[in-house]
Formats: sequence, structure tokens, C-alpha cells
Amino acid sequence: MSSTALRICPLCEATCGLTLTIDEGRVTGARGDHEDIFSRGFICPKGAAIGELDADPDRLRRPLVRRAGRLEEASWDEAFAAVREGLAPLLAEHGPQSVGVVLGNPNVHTVAGGLYPQLLLGALRTRNVFSASTLDQMPKHVSSGLLYGDANAIPVPDLDRTDHLLMLGANPLDSNGSLCTAPDFPGRLRALRRRGGRLVVVDPRRTRTAKLADRHVAIRPGTDALLLFAMVQVLFAEDLVAPGPLAEHVSGVAEVRSLAADFPPEAVAEACDVPAEEIRTLARELAAASQGVVYGRVGSTTVEFGTLTSWLVDVVNVLIGQLDRPGGMMFPLAATGRRERPARPGRGFALGRWHSRVSGYPEAKGELPTVALAEEIETPGEGRIRAVLALAANPVLSAPDGDRLDRALAGLDFMVSVDPYLNETSRHAHVVLPPPPPSRSPHFDYAFNSLSVRNQVRYTRPVIPLEADRLSESAILAWLVLCVSGHGGDDPAAVDAMAIEGTLGKEVADPASPVYGREPAELAGRLTGVDGPERRLDMMLRLGPYGDGFGADPDGLSLEKLLAHPHGIDLGPLRPRVPGLLKTRSGTVELCPEPLAADVERLRRSLADRPSGLLLVGRRHLRSNNSWMHNVPALMGGTNRCTLQVHPEDATRLGLADGGLARVKGDGGELEVPVEVTDAVRAGVVSLPHGWGHARAGVRLSVAGASPGVNVNQLFDGSRLDPLSGTAVLNAHPVRVSPSLQH
Repeated sequence: MSSTALRICPLCEATCGLTLTIDEGRVTGARGDHEDIFSRGFICPKGAAIGELDADPDRLRRPLVRRAGRLEEASWDEAFAAVREGLAPLLAEHGPQSVGVVLGNPNVHTVAGGLYPQLLLGALRTRNVFSASTLDQMPKHVSSGLLYGDANAIPVPDLDRTDHLLMLGANPLDSNGSLCTAPDFPGRLRALRRRGGRLVVVDPRRTRTAKLADRHVAIRPGTDALLLFAMVQVLFAEDLVAPGPLAEHVSGVAEVRSLAADFPPEAVAEACDVPAEEIRTLARELAAASQGVVYGRVGSTTVEFGTLTSWLVDVVNVLIGQLDRPGGMMFPLAATGRRERPARPGRGFALGRWHSRVSGYPEAKGELPTVALAEEIETPGEGRIRAVLALAANPVLSAPDGDRLDRALAGLDFMVSVDPYLNETSRHAHVVLPPPPPSRSPHFDYAFNSLSVRNQVRYTRPVIPLEADRLSESAILAWLVLCVSGHGGDDPAAVDAMAIEGTLGKEVADPASPVYGREPAELAGRLTGVDGPERRLDMMLRLGPYGDGFGADPDGLSLEKLLAHPHGIDLGPLRPRVPGLLKTRSGTVELCPEPLAADVERLRRSLADRPSGLLLVGRRHLRSNNSWMHNVPALMGGTNRCTLQVHPEDATRLGLADGGLARVKGDGGELEVPVEVTDAVRAGVVSLPHGWGHARAGVRLSVAGASPGVNVNQLFDGSRLDPLSGTAVLNAHPVRVSPSLQH
């Protein structure tokens, strides 16, 4: 007999509510949950295919342990014993820096990924931490850290109230939104236009989002910072700067004005390939809007000036008075975030607290650039990485020069992968620990609720019970914490108990906490939930900004109250939070931080550069998310193809034919790829999607392997970085394209 169950989709940042059909312990259908307080029934092809992904026969069910060079199925006890036996001697002889930790994108989509990685890093005490952030959004973390004193204080566009949205390097009709959690992003953009608002898209490609826009500016890739600086110059020159009530909380405006003087529209027009008058129009229209906002995403961050671009996005929003204002750029307040405290100066944000061993790359937000991982493994000497823990990470496909990293991982003394698949990276592991599929896992959006365009909270328990021979992802990561702590024989529930004890101990000693002066043991005894992760969620909800304070506010949030609202609880529209959220040393929005001001000279020098060849940009498909959805038949097909998009003029000049093969050469290698001739890319630009290249031996991805595509990141050698954030340059990368020699 069929039944239905609610589930929050974990497959992208939109976090849509789903209604799943369950037949005999399997998900056989999915539709949007029309009663979901946030997504209101919206669903995309990924969510509709969650049943296929959930039941993928290539998903690993049991751990794998390498024996005599071969990965073989093992029990959980055998797997964790192998982890202890592999790590303990390395840690004893070479110390914690001999272990590198790699965190992949899926960690922010799971309960376990939100709760345990920091505990693991705390137990391991390694500084060799790498993540998908330095292949994506780290520039935004760095600019936010320098501006607001908190690298996680990322403002989002108030989509439902704005009347003018300027987007750079973002294509939410395909991505469903990024660093901006908004179910039905396309519908919200159409609603913006229906209420008389204006949508402007700056992108070298005529994306689906650009087609929806009132204006599409086909900028030369990688020049967004120049365009924004010119807009800043116009705002000052034409007396359009009006920070409004925010002005008393902002410092550094005069310094920004001085820097912008070198970037009038005429100075940047040729580099951006955008006429000076059009730049002035962009600035004037934005300043004239009653509720206007600038929003930039991956196309503006994974470039040479990614941090400067991210900074200038917020600079423009501040100068026109649209930061922290309804309809502008606002800071969400997540239900599990910290309660708001009285405004006061903080410790600020620092870069480069340590550096990588080989190339001396500075850390950012506690991480080193992912492009440094291979050299840290290969290069002999004290501090060499000898073991890797890869949590939901596939850097062989997602990072530059996967061939080099592939060879480096093969030479490790020991490697552990937490991954449901044997993919291009996990195939090198000595132990593979597979988490269960989404239907057998709970879901709470620890990360994305802090990026939501409306304050809300939702939680779903597993819709199908976990089989006796499987471990939850939380239990897997808790066991890893015990293994690296040297307590491998303990109960993994002890990890959650220690986390609860540590948090409550700090709260009862904090005069600003609602539980100040109370007994931690008494508070812990009041927590509800069926397991440690739920008890921790209950604790965070109760201590959070909407929480009941363990009884202090009878109307406040708790896990029990959240479970009583299966479609979620609406916590209201975004509201102003400055100055309370600021943690800078001055207690103000520091609009011109020294590291950013110093990097402006590098941007100024770029005005003399003129690319002589083609520039490569990536693209996103609605039916995929990086490298981990190409094994679902329902998501393979249609426009989800690995092709090189080339403008007709460039195709004619280069002798390329639609459907033929092209040879693409970059700093790191060359690829043979099918050509798609289209005017959706501007002349001088070619586009190749990210996440493909499933052709390596030993990978168990049968559907993806049948249509492997090519790995665009193999064109990059990792030498091109945004220096402030350590983020790899994956867009606006120069390449050479010619017809293939194959016939």
C-alpha cells in the first residue's frame, strides 16, 4: 500500500518541500509540497528525480576496505578498525599536520555535514583544511569578514520586496539560486517584473535568466570588478551617494571615493566591452530605484578579482542606501543562529593567520586553497600530507588539474572517503564509508537558513527507516571523531553529549544568554529528540533567536514545536540587523578594509591587459549539481550535455562545425569536446560545463560512465588564483581552440 511523507529536498540551495510517495520501502514518486511555508509546491527536475537518486543501484550499501590493493566490502566494525589502524601510526609519528581534510559541497546539504566537521577538525587539530569554498564562494566570505567582521554574515537580495535587481555572474533559472536560498527563484523574478520592477543581468552568456531580463549586458568575462568600480565612481561624481540611516554605522566612505577616482566609465569601457554611457545608465537606474539591489554569484567570484568584485557588490549597495534595508540586501536570521546581542565592537576578521607549507598560500576562514592539495601531498619534507579524509568531496573532478591530484592521491599512505559512490576521488581511498540515501536521513538546513530570502524553519525526519546494517551519516562522522581522538572504542553518542555539554557550559556563563546562571545538566536533561543530532537541534533552536530559552519564552521555538508543524514555521520577512550583527574592531561597516584597498592596485594594472584569444566560462545545468548527479537517468538528457558552446563568428573564424569536435588547450592540459555553435555566448567567449569527466578506471558510476563528457578543470593548472581568498580562477580563463585532428 502506498503512503506519502514530507521531505525537504537536499539537492540544491533552494531547499524545496517535497511530498514523496512510498511503496514497499521505496520512493516511487515526488511532487512539490503545496503547504510548505517556503516553497509553496515548487519543484524542479532534480527534486522530481529524488526517487531514482535514492534507489541508485550504484550507491554503496556497505563500507569498503582496501585489502591487498583491492577495495572489498567489510563490516562497519572492520571499517572503523581500519581507520584507526591507518591513522594512528601517522598521527603518532608525524603529527596532525600529516592529515588533510577535504570538505565537499554536499556537506552543506545534510544534517551531519552541519554538525560534525568542526568537531572532527577540532579533534584532529590539523591546519590542512580544503573545501569546495575555494572553488566557489570564498571571495564572498572574505569580503564579508573584512566588511562586517564575520565571514558568514552574507547579505542576500530581499527578492520579494525589491524593485530593481542587478545580477552579475548568476543564472538562478538554472542554478535555482546560490548564496541566496529562494525556492522558485524563477517565479520570484517573474513576480518582480509583474509588480513593475526591473531585472538587469550582467553575463557573457545569454542565459535563461538573461532572456528573462529587461536588460542583458554581455560583459567581457572577469571584468565585473572594473564595471562595479566605474559605477561607484559615477555615484560619487554625480552626487548619487545616499547611504541613508546606515551612514552612522559606516566608515571608510571617503577612502572608497578616492580609490574609485581612477575608474571612471571611460577608463574601463574597453576592458569590460561595455560602453561608458551604458555603465552610467546602470548606476543611475540603480540609484533611482526605491528598492534596488546588486547581487553577484559564482561567475563573479571564481575569477582573478573575485574578492574585489564581492566587496564592490556590497559597496554599491551601501552607497545607494540599500544594505540592511527592506527590498535591498539584507541579513537573514536563522533559527539556529546566535541570539542577537547588543551592538559592540568585535574581534574583526583576519587573513593569513598561517600559510601553506609549499607555496606559502595564506589561509582564509581557516582553509587553504584546494589547488594546494596536490603539492602538499607530493612535496617531501616535514609537514607533508600523508593521509586525507575526504568528506563528500570529489576534487579530482572539481579542482584544477585533476590528473595531478589523481596521481597525488594514489601515493597517499592512507585515505578515508565518506561517500555513497566509488567516484573519481573515493576510488583511491583505503576505507570508503557510505552514508544512507536521502529517504533514510533527516534534513535540516543549518547552512541555507542563514542565506534564506525569508526567515523560516523546517525539519523532516527520515521517511523510510534505516536498515539494521547501515549507519546514519551522523553516526559515521561521530565514529570518525572518536577515531581521530584516540577513543575508537567509545559510543559515538558520546560525541553529541560532549558537544551539548560544551555549548551549554558556555551559555550558562554568558550574561546575555537566556539560560545564564542555570545548571548545564538540568538543561541537557530537558532536551528532546530520538538521537544525539536531534537533541543538538533542539538545543540550538531553544537557544536561538526565536527559541523558548528552555522555558523562558513559552511561545518560543523548540524541536517539539517544530515537529508539530510538518510544513514548517514562517518566521517573517527579513528585517534590519545592523549594527547588532557587526563584529568589526570599529563596530562599523568598514567599507574600505586595508587588504582590499591594497589589492586595488592589481585591478588598476589590469586595465592595460587585453586578452588576445578566447576566454572560457563555465555554465550550470538545471538537471545537475556539480559532479554528483550524472548517475541518475532522469537527469541525463535534454540540454544537460557536455559541449563547448562557441559563437558563430568564432566558429567560422576557427573552422569549427556544430556537432564536430574541437581541441581546447589551457594552462593545465587539453581536451577534445563536441562543439555547439550558438549565439548564446558572446563573441570571444566559449563555455564548457563543470562536473563532467567520468571516464577514469575503477569508477562505479554506470550511467555517468556511459556519457562521461570531459573535465573542464583539467584545462587549469591551479596557478591562477584570486590572492585574497585563494579561490581558483575557473572563469575568464584564456584558452586556445582549434578543430580536432580526429575525423
